[in-house]
Order: sequence, then C-alpha cells, then structure tokens
Amino acid sequence: MFWTEYARDVVEVRGADASTYLHSQLSNDLRPLAVGRSCWAFLLQPTGKVDVLVRVWRIEDDAFVLDTDAGFGEVMIARLQRFKIRVKADITSLDWRCLALRGDGADTVDGVVAWGDGVDLLGADPTPPAAATAGSADQLLAARIEAVWPAIGSEIVPGETIPAETGVIDRAVSFTKGCYPGQELVERMDSRGSSAPRLLQAVDVAAGTAAGDALLRDGVEIGTVTSVAGTRALALVKRSALG
Repeated sequence: MFWTEYARDVVEVRGADASTYLHSQLSNDLRPLAVGRSCWAFLLQPTGKVDVLVRVWRIEDDAFVLDTDAGFGEVMIARLQRFKIRVKADITSLDWRCLALRGDGADTVDGVVAWGDGVDLLGADPTPPAAATAGSADQLLAARIEAVWPAIGSEIVPGETIPAETGVIDRAVSFTKGCYPGQELVERMDSRGSSAPRLLQAVDVAAGTAAGDALLRDGVEIGTVTSVAGTRALALVKRSALG
C-alpha cells in the first residue's frame, strides 16, 4: 500500500437547502447518502455535456464537501452557482489536502470513496496510516490508468465530453432519481441503448507514446491517447474499433 498527494479543488456547500439543491443539480442520487458517506457524480450543462466530475461527501445533515480535479474548482463553483436562486446554501472554498491510498490493504482504511483499489483521505491535514509507504505521482497515474478512471483536462474536456464517453456512468449516475440539468441526453442514450462515439479504454502503447498521439491499429487511427504511464495508456477509442 502506498500514499501520495492527490491534487484536488475542494468546496463546502452548507445550509438548510444544501441537500435538496445538490440533489437537484447532480447526476447521482443523494437521498440515500448518510452522514459520513460519499459518492461520485457529474455536474452537467443543460445540453448534457460534462462540466465537472465531482466527489460528494456528506459531512452533516445540511453540509456537503465536493471535490474535483485540481484546476477545475472555479468551473465547479460557477456551475454550482448557476442555478442557485433563492437557495439557502453557502458555497465556500476549502484549503484542504487529499491523500490517495492505493494497493493491498488500502480499501480497509476509513476514507472517502475513490477510484481503483483504495480510498482517499480528504481534510485540512490528513495523515497517512503507518502501514503505507510514500509513493509518487507516477504511481498514482499508473493506478488511474489501470482503473480506467478519467481526469478532467485529459479524458474530460468541460463543455465537450458527454458522460457516456467516460466509462463511469455506473458510478456517477442514477437512473431512478428526479430531474437534473443535462438529464435528457443521459436518459435518452440509456433508454435507446445508444453507445457513445468514443469510449475510454486502457490500452498498450509503444514506449515514447505521449498524450495527444493517435492510437493506431494496423496503421489505421482508431482513437486518441489521453494519458500515458510507460507502455500503458488511456485512450478514447472510436466505437467502430470496439468489440
């Protein structure tokens, strides 16, 4: 088990209407989320395009902590503010840190929900368990690639990416909750059994491959590489090349 810093932008949403407002805006169902529990969700544009992929952690009945990939906190806040009209809830940026724990035994540690084999520790001054060894950003990237988990700015482009491309619909979307902005596109694709034009996949690549390179099969371009760790990568692969 290793730990490493995981750069995140964090906000708190607190107030009498925090729960109902967030439930009306997020793609996941917050009603079953007990205090101390967390889940993933999308904040979508009305068109159904992704603004941000966020983690939602209920810390009190009327208080939630939301975090997203570093550098996209302003996008998250702007989206949260967009429809907050006559809503009794305050949105406050938090100067918190996130530590990622991954590897054998990491999933036994008490933390917030995370991708891959482990948990994240989120707070003002989180402390890694004594059993964990210090890791690196490269290790975390390699783990993210194997988990096929998208990052904003590489696999997710705010305002362009649709949820179905990310491969995390099963983790971040509820199909039984009430309405939320952008729901129509998500529901329509699901009800029709439609697949996205591209889908995020973990692939083998040649040494020296870089993000942005074309992914080739028999000399034909089938997708675009988005993140690379050695000879493993994430790529958005064309629907016609899947199967």
